[in-house]
Amino acid sequence: MNRNDLRQQLERYVPFNEQEEHDLELIRQALAADNIFSRENETMHMTASVWVVNRDYSKVLMAYHRIYDSWAWLGGHADGEEDLLAVAVREVQEESGLSDVTPVSDELLSVEIIPVSGHEKKGHYVSSHLHLNVTYLLQADEAEPVHSREEENKAVAWFSPEEALAASDEVWFVERIYPKLIARTARYRDAAVD
Repeated sequence: MNRNDLRQQLERYVPFNEQEEHDLELIRQALAADNIFSRENETMHMTASVWVVNRDYSKVLMAYHRIYDSWAWLGGHADGEEDLLAVAVREVQEESGLSDVTPVSDELLSVEIIPVSGHEKKGHYVSSHLHLNVTYLLQADEAEPVHSREEENKAVAWFSPEEALAASDEVWFVERIYPKLIARTARYRDAAVD
């Protein structure tokens, strides 16, 4: 997958709500920038997040993120890679230790622009910027052992969707992002049951 494939995914994508309508348009426009897939663009850059569910869709995998001091979804920076689904799979494997992670679909689960406050990372200050984020739905076996990644997170664990909402301290995600991921995931769960 490359930038053109992502453009096509974004063209096919049906926004879930008003937030996605606005963010989708801005992400489409931003794809014209040469360095949009790189952190060299210090104002905004592409990221891929992941909503990882277990085989029966009853649990979601969360990591306790060091920078934000909260339970959160997994994911990360494109770092020059234009195949954001590959980025999503790699990030889950790196952040959780899971080896067998499978996309439920190649299509996007959600889109959002995430404001990131200035922070310290690896001894250097990172200025406030925007993550132009796409989210994929992946599936894994909750029986497979998970482990934290010292420089990224303090812990990794499976939660029911309701527990995941209660565990996160990031209000914007709890109110705006995770509920839409739960709702969108229900479509795939219901299709798998049929």
